[in-house]
Order: sequence, then C-alpha cells, then structure tokens
Amino acid sequence: MMDTSLMLVDPQNDKFKDECGVFGIYATKPIDVASVTYYGLYALQHRGQESTGIAVSNGEDINVHKGLGIITEAFDKESLDRLRGFNGNISIGHVRYSTAGSKTIENSQPLVSTSKLGKIATAHNGNLVNGDVIRELLEDAGHAFHTSVDSEVITSLIARGAKKGLKKSVVDAVSTVRGSFAIVIMSENKLIGVRDPHGIRPLCIGKIEEGYILASESCAIDSIGGEFIRDVKAGEIVVIDEKGIESIKYSENTTCQTCSFEYIYFARPDSFMDGFSVEETRKIQGKMLFEEHPIEADIVIAVPDSGIPAAMGYSKASGIPYEVGFVKNRYVGRTFISPSQKLRERAVAVKLNPLKSNVKDKRVIMIDDSIVRGTTSKHLIESLRRAGAKEVHFLVASPIVKFPCYFGIDTPYRSELIGANKSLEEIREEIGCDSLGYLSLNGVYSSLGGKKDFCVGCFNGVYPVSAPMEDLEDNLER
Repeated sequence: MMDTSLMLVDPQNDKFKDECGVFGIYATKPIDVASVTYYGLYALQHRGQESTGIAVSNGEDINVHKGLGIITEAFDKESLDRLRGFNGNISIGHVRYSTAGSKTIENSQPLVSTSKLGKIATAHNGNLVNGDVIRELLEDAGHAFHTSVDSEVITSLIARGAKKGLKKSVVDAVSTVRGSFAIVIMSENKLIGVRDPHGIRPLCIGKIEEGYILASESCAIDSIGGEFIRDVKAGEIVVIDEKGIESIKYSENTTCQTCSFEYIYFARPDSFMDGFSVEETRKIQGKMLFEEHPIEADIVIAVPDSGIPAAMGYSKASGIPYEVGFVKNRYVGRTFISPSQKLRERAVAVKLNPLKSNVKDKRVIMIDDSIVRGTTSKHLIESLRRAGAKEVHFLVASPIVKFPCYFGIDTPYRSELIGANKSLEEIREEIGCDSLGYLSLNGVYSSLGGKKDFCVGCFNGVYPVSAPMEDLEDNLER
C-alpha cells in the first residue's frame, strides 16, 4: 500500500479551483484584436487552465478558435494567424475551469450561434442556479442543446427574443436567469458586457487608444497597455459600438456582493476590484491575523504564492522577520508525470521544498490563504519538521470554509471540507501543527474597509442567491 504521508506537495491540489476568465475588445481604429485578446487571456490564465477560446468579428461574420489546455497549448502561430487574417474589429475570449459541464472541446467557450440577430458569440464566468430548469423548458419547446454549459442557455434565451432586437433580447435573457454571471457577448457589430444583480463575479471596463476593453480583472487591461476606467456595476449591461459606451441598468435594488474569495485567493494580486487593491487587501488580512492571533516566533513564512501578501502583513504588524520558507519549482507544469511509489518516497516535495537554512531550529509561523481538505497543509507542516523547525504554527488568512460554492467555483462536497466536519482542535491534530488560527469574518470585513456587502456563503452558509434545493440536499447527504 502506498504511504500516503509521502505525497507530492502541490498546494494547488488542495485549493478551491479557479473559475473562468473573460475578455473582450471593441476597436475603433485598426488593431490586431485577436492578438490583444490572446495577451489579455494570458493575464487571466490563473482563472482557468482547462480550455481557451477566442472569437473575432469583422462586421459581417464571426470566426472562432478553441482548444483544450492553457492558451499556449490551445493556440499555435497558425491558429492565431487565421484569426488575425479575419481582419476583425471586435473580439472576445475565455479561459475555463469546468465548474459545470464536462472537460470537452464542445464545452469550451466562446460559444457561437446563429439566429435572426445574425451570429452571436458568448463567454460566461459564473454559474446559473436555475440553468437546468430553463434548459428543460427550452428543450420541451423544441430547442436542441449541443453543450452542457450555462453559456448556451443564455445564448438560446437571447436568440428566442431576436425579434425585439439585440439589446432588448439581452436584457430579457439576463433578467430571466439567476445566479452569478459576468458575460461578454459579441454580435457582428457590438460588444456587450453583463454583470449579475449581486455582482458576485467581477467584470471591469478599460480603454486603449484604439478602443474599449472588457475583462474579468484589471490586470488584463494593464497587460495590454490599457487604462482602467471602472468596474461594471451589479445589475448593469454595457453596450459598446461605434457610438461609444451605453449603460443599461436591468435590475433594480442591486447590492454589489463580490465573492470574498476573489480578494483572499482567486484574483491576481496586481488587480483592482470594486475599489480595492487585491494585494493591499491581503496584506491587511495578515495584519488582522496578528491582531487576532499574536504568536511568539522567530520567523514568518508563506505558502507560495497566494499566502505571501498575508505573511508580509503579519510580519510587518508583529515585527517578526518574514523569510522565504519554501522554494518553489516553477517548471513543474500541468503535464508533470507523478513518480512511481518507489520514487515517490524520494520526491516528497517536487513543487515545494523547505529552505532548511531558514527554518532549522526556528519557531515558524506558516501562513496560507485557506484550508479546504487539509491534506496539503499536513504535508507542508511535516516537511518543515523534517527540515528542523522547532515549532510550526499555522495561520489561515480566511475564516473556516464550511460550505460549498454554487456560483462558479469548483468546491468539494461538505463531506470533503475539513472545516465542515472537524472542530478547530481536531483540524490542528489532523494537520499536525503546534497551534492553528483562522482569520475571523470580521477580520475579512476589516480588510475590505469595514464593508460587509460580499458573498461569504462558503464561510457561513448565507448566499446572495438561494441555491437549488437538490444541490443543498445532495451536499447534506454526502
């Protein structure tokens, strides 16, 4: 039997899986929109690594290329040249992690469909809680679906309202669905962005000399030399065409409740989201960790990369030196071949290895952004002890994750969430640290300027939108 205490230490295997990323450009001057989208998606690659797609419109037709894997696997020079040769002025793109629907090329986005409105391409980040119900109703009415993703549900609703015109059909479609969504839609002559009434999934607007940008995160706008303008508001549709930008408020009494995990883990640290710097937010979370869990220690280290800002914040607040605790092998990619059982014993830390000279004979505070199953945390703590750490104190820059997410993040069932099934002391014993502390929900709010309008359902089970009852029951049973 394989010794499960000797496993490849890969923090990504014990995290909530990233959602999706969307990008769009409307050019008012000649520019290679396919390449701009390519580099915009490159900056959003952390939001999804299973498939990538780009669609381009030249005013008369839409051309699309999609592939499985990260953008450098899905696109080669020839495929990008074909999109460039289309001479388009509008383009949208998508990077995907499959939170709903299987990992097939058919489910890759953008999805392109033909209706009385002409060709439409759609890319979606999020998850519809009533998508299955709407799909069934449309099927009963004779509609045939070709994929299992929510984007096709939205596209089908838009097509059904074609006689009302594109803008009205988009308003009607997104008013029908419930859940989380940041959508970019491209017709032959328009670029449209939509954000759900609760603003759970992010979407922002940027500008370059040649036109306008829509993106999941501001880092994508920065990456192509653009200027961030503003976030798309909760319950807002923005329509970009030759006349400029038009804003349509399609939902009343909206409150922006951005997913709190965007600030804790998902978003790139150089992004600004709904008025907050992601990097600074994470540093403040580290500061709040010190206020809630002051510990006497010799050094503060982080689980790279997402734990670094919080560890720096804790170090600055406590005066305890921040040191590099783990060396990360950045060349172990998605296609890494796991070693045999015999070699596994020698390859305990292929992705992360403790820096012995920094941790030996030290009282160590290790900081990470979250604990999901706890398996990786346990292996990292064991590796620090083998490297000679005298004490290992583990602090988590988020509250205990006790509930799944229904809004576009791939989370385990409750039975797999260590925080849903064990007490704090039981978790500490399970992962083997000397002490364990989590940031409180108020600590998260403090890092976000004291505001409490965020989705924190994975911490307290209270969601902005009611989850489907069958999903709730399924989670309770497992």
